[in-house]
Amino acid sequence: MEEIVNRVAKSPLVSVDLEEYLHKGEYAIFDVKDTLFEGLILREKDFRDFIKENDWSVYQDKNVGLICTADAIVPTWAYMLLVTKVKEFANVVTFGNEEAIEKALIDQAIEKCMAHLDLKEKKVVVKGCGDVRNIEYAYTKITEKLFPVVTSLMYGEPCSTVPIFKRKK
Repeated sequence: MEEIVNRVAKSPLVSVDLEEYLHKGEYAIFDVKDTLFEGLILREKDFRDFIKENDWSVYQDKNVGLICTADAIVPTWAYMLLVTKVKEFANVVTFGNEEAIEKALIDQAIEKCMAHLDLKEKKVVVKGCGDVRNIEYAYTKITEKLFPVVTSLMYGEPCSTVPIFKRKK
């Protein structure tokens, strides 16, 4: 009787599962409109006082989007100042809604993956199933990052892949 050999396990393919690297924390939205004078104007002194006095620990391990739903002009430095406080506690801070948070988390996951795995000159399969939100963005970005460094790129599972790219020798 022949021994059963797991060819997938012995193959030189490196399997990448973005879901393994995605932060699972809650999403939170910080709306600058709540800090505006009469809902219209951001007054620097009042805003800086709010920044100093607010309890930013409520964002511990969360993924935060900064927005302004009021029809007001918010200076860019206000968002920058918010990031310096929120980031002390949050995993991710970005400008925008939940979709922007998702994209920031995907970018973070790809960076973690690239730092964790040695993918240079490897044959890589990007896992195709899972609960990655904004999947088109995720797979576009990971392809962009992997394309210059891998010898081949595939989509799916190691036992059933769709070829995406193969570098010419």
